[in-house]
Amino acid sequence: MQQKNLSIITVSGLLITLGIVFGDIGTSPLYVLKAIIGAKNAITEVSVLGGISLIFWTLTIQTTIKYVILLLRADNKGEGGIFSLYALIRALRKKRVYLVAVIGGSTMLADGIITPAISVSSAIEGFRFFNPDIPTVPIVIAIIAGLFIMQQFGTQNIGKGFGPIMLIWFTMLAALGLPQIIAHPDILRAISPVYGFRLLVNEPQGFWILSAVFLCTTGAEAMYSDLGHCGKKNIRVAWTFVKICLLLNYFGQGAWLLSHKGEILGDRNPFFMVMPQWFLIAGIIIATAATIIASQAMITGSYTIITEAMRLNFWPKIRIEYPTLARGQMYVPSLNWILMIGCIIVVLIFKESSDMEAAYGLSIATTMLMNSILLSYYFRLKRVSEIWIILLLITYLIIEGSFLIANLSKFLHGGWFTVLISSCLILVMYAFFNARKIKNRFTEFVDIDSFLPVIKDLSEDEKVPKYSTNLAYLTSANFSNQIERKIIYSILNKQPKRADLYWFIHVDVQDNPHTMEYTVETLIPNHAFRIDFKLGFRMNPRINILFKEVIDDMVQNGEVDITSRYPSLSRHKILGDFRFVVIDRIINHVDYSLKWHERLVLEIFSVIKEVSLSEQKAFGLDTSLVTVENVPLAMSTPPEPMLKRVQLQ
Repeated sequence: MQQKNLSIITVSGLLITLGIVFGDIGTSPLYVLKAIIGAKNAITEVSVLGGISLIFWTLTIQTTIKYVILLLRADNKGEGGIFSLYALIRALRKKRVYLVAVIGGSTMLADGIITPAISVSSAIEGFRFFNPDIPTVPIVIAIIAGLFIMQQFGTQNIGKGFGPIMLIWFTMLAALGLPQIIAHPDILRAISPVYGFRLLVNEPQGFWILSAVFLCTTGAEAMYSDLGHCGKKNIRVAWTFVKICLLLNYFGQGAWLLSHKGEILGDRNPFFMVMPQWFLIAGIIIATAATIIASQAMITGSYTIITEAMRLNFWPKIRIEYPTLARGQMYVPSLNWILMIGCIIVVLIFKESSDMEAAYGLSIATTMLMNSILLSYYFRLKRVSEIWIILLLITYLIIEGSFLIANLSKFLHGGWFTVLISSCLILVMYAFFNARKIKNRFTEFVDIDSFLPVIKDLSEDEKVPKYSTNLAYLTSANFSNQIERKIIYSILNKQPKRADLYWFIHVDVQDNPHTMEYTVETLIPNHAFRIDFKLGFRMNPRINILFKEVIDDMVQNGEVDITSRYPSLSRHKILGDFRFVVIDRIINHVDYSLKWHERLVLEIFSVIKEVSLSEQKAFGLDTSLVTVENVPLAMSTPPEPMLKRVQLQ
């Protein structure tokens, strides 16, 4: 679906939305009520009506009001997600707001490790109705491994079937729940919030049951993250259908539970118990397909998060591939295998879906809390009344803070895994973001105008061996009248580099996700030019390709002649050669005057840099035409003893 059509509601658009957006939240009925009741507790009217009431109001207040109504308003030129929201509000220049985005993005990536494991496990465990001793762990691992292995070949063709399968899934949810509600209409009393309040206040473990209730809204984040793929109108209309189907199934499961009051749930799952016996095999197969789709959506979402993090300087440069020509289709090899290994470890550690619930809720509760904080900044940017912003923030801090505290109670039962994974991701993002800021403090810029006459003379000095016809440098100088001193040193001092044409290329990452613009400034007529690329944070900075487009455009406009200046080649109109010089700043020692945490950040950055892509590969430069020069980052050193010269005796 093209970007220009996202504002139009179509049948195909709604189907795509069902397949992309609602896989995670749509498979929650597989395990939510089983988690609320518990395997060892007797089924009571209070727990059933209270649990269903809390599910109803969570889906209404948390999912519908916050995500569907409020957060979808915070679109960044049609794109959503926590990093898109951060890109919108960083214009406020709040000093620590980036930490909120880092924490939210990291916990969402951690959720990407747990979602496939818990979703697929919940579906496969349904086969225990036929064989209680079936080894579910190997089956789950095989499905997960196959799913991740498939990513490198692209999922375009498979993705076309996601929408219809999810339509079948949601229709099945409604069809399974409705007969139970008709048979036991008393369950509709749960619409009243009184029953949820009674469960929270009067029952000994009432408050802590929120950790299980919260599972019904996991996946709501996808409504905002996938805004750019589907459009807010399609998401809002599709959610109306999805919510009705979900509630019919939840209330149907609740009706079945009410009819079994006093019994111990044990290994029974209310989701499968409401299925007719003749439909069980088909139902389990459909459920398995839905969980695979939910997992696929989470994997694709993780790719998007990490690429946005790279563009916003939160994540080191890593390789990104595009296995198909489909819009937005990408494959991040390193992240793919990390997610796969993480999912398999989750399955091997916890084995049962019920044991994964604690780890699952904790990560996404943190993401939602961070989104609420960023949303309050967004409304401040839009000049919404402070009173409304405060009320909104307090309301969701209480709601999501309660969910977070309830999930923290299960830290030792699985929540530790999420905290461990999230902490590692937060550390990487924090260190990478701040290390670049520290390095930039020690980057010395000079006035380029004072060096242009020297560069012109060097270009025309035929006694100096020609280094290249066209010589290009990547510069981080934000202003066209500035240049790094290290670049001037490279041209004039470190083997003088004579070229006919000098190019200084700057890439400026824009808050607008899809910006693709450039400007050209002539520094020395027919000798030196500066090109400024303005690229959105979702755009891939393939400088090799973009630079060629700019050169072709300038040649057509008569702004530059790139024909080789060698007479033997020039008479045949052979184009001149191009060479890029990439200057890599190496930290060969840490400044002892820096604060301890800054020294730690630089040490972590040095380790990260060893395993990340080089600058030339990250910018898509042809490595055969690139020269890499390593220069030490100029940082002060501890005082050394003065060296004293003495006379020979």
